[in-house]
Amino acid sequence: MGIKIANLDNNIAFSYKQNADTPRAALCLNFSINEPENIPGVYSLMSRLSMQGTTTYTAEQLAEELDKYAIELTVELKHDYLRFKFVSLNEDFSKAVEILADIVKNVTFEDFNKEIQKMRGEIIAELDSSRTKVLENYYKNLYDGHYYGHTFTKILENLDKITQDDVINGYKKIISNSKKVISFVGDLPYDEVFNKVNSMLGDIENSRDEKKVSKVPALEHKKEPEIIKPDLNQAHIVQGWFVPTFESEDYPALILLNIILGASGLSSRLFLELRDKKGLAYVVRSSYETLALAANFSIYIATEPKNIEVSLKGFKEEIDKIKNTPVSIEEIDNARNNILGKWAFLQENNNQQATLSAHYAVLGLGFDFNERTKQKLKNVTPEQIQKCANKYFNDNYVLSILKP
Repeated sequence: MGIKIANLDNNIAFSYKQNADTPRAALCLNFSINEPENIPGVYSLMSRLSMQGTTTYTAEQLAEELDKYAIELTVELKHDYLRFKFVSLNEDFSKAVEILADIVKNVTFEDFNKEIQKMRGEIIAELDSSRTKVLENYYKNLYDGHYYGHTFTKILENLDKITQDDVINGYKKIISNSKKVISFVGDLPYDEVFNKVNSMLGDIENSRDEKKVSKVPALEHKKEPEIIKPDLNQAHIVQGWFVPTFESEDYPALILLNIILGASGLSSRLFLELRDKKGLAYVVRSSYETLALAANFSIYIATEPKNIEVSLKGFKEEIDKIKNTPVSIEEIDNARNNILGKWAFLQENNNQQATLSAHYAVLGLGFDFNERTKQKLKNVTPEQIQKCANKYFNDNYVLSILKP
């Protein structure tokens, strides 16, 4: 069954999809982030504190209420939006909407100092990971000067500057200036769902000014930041380029280029050449990460320190092959089947479907963007993939290396 789209009383876009004979319903509410946080870490802390109580419930009472009704409710921060979502039994859907609306409208951001210390400890522990360290060094340089580059180290440097008022004001900023979308998937009647959601969330302030105000600066030359960590026995390398994001005509071709080059595991070119044939890699893969304002295509490898230069040469060789020789129709077909299989796996249940639908909608792409992209993948040609490789794999890149 297709989705039905309507607007709440405050013009928040609402989508409904019925999946028959499913006992648990899912709802996702997203608020776009259109303005940068005033201090790195404010939004992260805000999302963590959102479950720490409301004017109706203390944190303990809220946890007890969710546990009592077996409601799985989470608040998550993404680069481009703040996400509220829940999964509940069909018979407890109304209760779940009421709790979610209470959190959205009446959150108090209690336990501020306690959460600051907890967050600090988790970030420090996370930065013990070599892969995390090299990736965050990559993002910090790629998105230098933009809030997309507010990495763990950036947040850690500024954590003590954040006050509870910063968090409260940051939340108010998002509420008052954001695109808002709601996606429901489950086996409940449309009228029942819409009326409940509208009665509880149809009075939220809905901004008319939904445009993002912060542009990502261009990468006009290569950057090669290194981190030295004496106790390492591996080197970690990330090389990446800016590429177009969702709305580009090259988007479907870049998806398949990523699968062919390094995102399909054992069958990808990087894995076959750098790990299987040359024995260079513990791990090697590529990634195409798309955000609202920018996207990047990166290659990651973990290898022995003595293999750094030969690994980089291997990156170049595999990229040059795609630049100079069109990929085969068979490779494109295999890549298409691979990504369609992954997407099907990631959309098996109501929660996953509601989450994905709301993700695309809050970015302004429409609730059905994924389905439309599936159709476009069928038309990608070898020439388009070759053109993308030549167009985007240039000398303006970030090369992040972590080594002993």
